[in-house]
Amino acid sequence: MTDTGEMILINANIEISVTALQTIVGNAKKAVGRDAKGHYRVDTADKVSEMISRFLMEKDFEGYVNIPGNYSG
Repeated sequence: MTDTGEMILINANIEISVTALQTIVGNAKKAVGRDAKGHYRVDTADKVSEMISRFLMEKDFEGYVNIPGNYSG
């Protein structure tokens, strides 16, 4: 994993498959379970952000952005 140094939070529009989103939401709900009223207390948007951020760190996004060829269409 890359040394991340200082981190900032950005809002970006990205494309992911419907299947990936359904999997994140389903697994997040399973992880927290239902409360006494039968509701799930998990912010699935935050979970998506967390999952993508972790993936980018683990897969060396900083290294990827340093390759000039990755900027072509």
